[in-house]
Amino acid sequence: MMGVYDLSKEASKTQFLRVLGRREVLALAFGAMIGWSWVVLSGTWISSAGTLGAIVAFLIGGAAILLIGLTYAELASALPFAGGEHVYSKRALGSGASFICTWGIILGYVSVVTFEAVALPTVLDSLIPGLDKVFLWQIAGWDVYLSWVLVGVAGSVIMTALNVIGVRMVALVQSVVVLAILLVGGLFVSGAMFIGDISNMQPLFKDGVSGITLVLVMVPFMFVGFDTIPQAAEEIDLPFKDIGAVLMISVAMAILWYGLIVLGVGLVLDEASINSSEVVTAAANTIIYGEAGGTVLLIAGLAGIITSWNAFILGGSRAIYAMAHGGLLPEFLGEIHPKYHTPKNAILLIGALSIIGPFFGRPALVWVVDAGGLGIVIAYGIVAWSFLVLRKREPELERPYKVRYGKFVGISALVLSIGLGLLYLPGSPAALIWPQEWGIVLAWAILGGILYSFARKSGGE
Repeated sequence: MMGVYDLSKEASKTQFLRVLGRREVLALAFGAMIGWSWVVLSGTWISSAGTLGAIVAFLIGGAAILLIGLTYAELASALPFAGGEHVYSKRALGSGASFICTWGIILGYVSVVTFEAVALPTVLDSLIPGLDKVFLWQIAGWDVYLSWVLVGVAGSVIMTALNVIGVRMVALVQSVVVLAILLVGGLFVSGAMFIGDISNMQPLFKDGVSGITLVLVMVPFMFVGFDTIPQAAEEIDLPFKDIGAVLMISVAMAILWYGLIVLGVGLVLDEASINSSEVVTAAANTIIYGEAGGTVLLIAGLAGIITSWNAFILGGSRAIYAMAHGGLLPEFLGEIHPKYHTPKNAILLIGALSIIGPFFGRPALVWVVDAGGLGIVIAYGIVAWSFLVLRKREPELERPYKVRYGKFVGISALVLSIGLGLLYLPGSPAALIWPQEWGIVLAWAILGGILYSFARKSGGE
């Protein structure tokens, strides 16, 4: 069993640089969770469930994420090592469960990074009309243009390079950009409260439980990001107890953020306006503050792309690094850059995968959201299971952030994760679509199997 002394001594042995303070950690997690989706998907949520229906979906989903987050908070403070889910699940359940858990969360991370690679040309097209040049092909009714693709690819290359250079640069960019997003979002919500009309919110609920379910299935994807904190545990310069506390604060902030954004859009735009607007939140801000307001909000959305992109390349690369060091992925993916102290090959792998998204155009936004969401809830369920196992098997493990009523919290988190997972399966109103979404899941499983087999063979097992 690890005591306080042993844990501190072990956690100090790291190839990473401990440079992330409280503000940077909070900006990392919150910026990861809000991203660009609040700008582009708010209309989809309201159209699916109604304004209050969408808010209810986020409250229900947010409550589930809070319970799941409690299990992460305790484990992150008790086992503050790079890789998060990999560390907890391997210690509790062994290598097989650890691979499924961590590969699932990495699918979620890669899907977010791919989402941002597609979102970047989308928002720039709104800011700079006429971006669509040199037609390539059509996918799901969407025309894909070379210029559009090149913008997404260029963004992937730049963000990948930024993360290779080091976590200090990532932390600085993240903190500044999150502050700007909070300012713009605060102005939007306050303006909506001032000029909005409750009658615009009709219908308050749309399609009942089915409508709420359609939004609820997106919630895990919207809130994925708090778990980047345990992924980067070896780069956090905080007392172990505070790691768990900051994680919970970030989740609470994201719940409040999404609820207020949906409310603001619902107050300003009626159903017809929502259906006719491509970038709904920006359209609402245009009504409040004029054309300049719409442009400013689109720029804030662009900033959100940067925060989310940053956080998930960081989190995903640390998860891949931990798996490589655990013998579950090829050894070269665990190499650390000698100058920048970053897992360079893991970062390059995520960057390479994200480049694929822009070639599929805007329909890929929905496909990766749903497919990535399944990987995320699988990981959440295994972490909750690991939490329960470690509580029983290692009661003496030092837990600086110890959750009250641990058994209840762990069981609730596990049941909620299973419930969220069922939403993706055939028979659910929000089931994954074949072949696009299930194809992404299947391709990811095959890639994982190939890399896992290569790692085992190279390790002589």
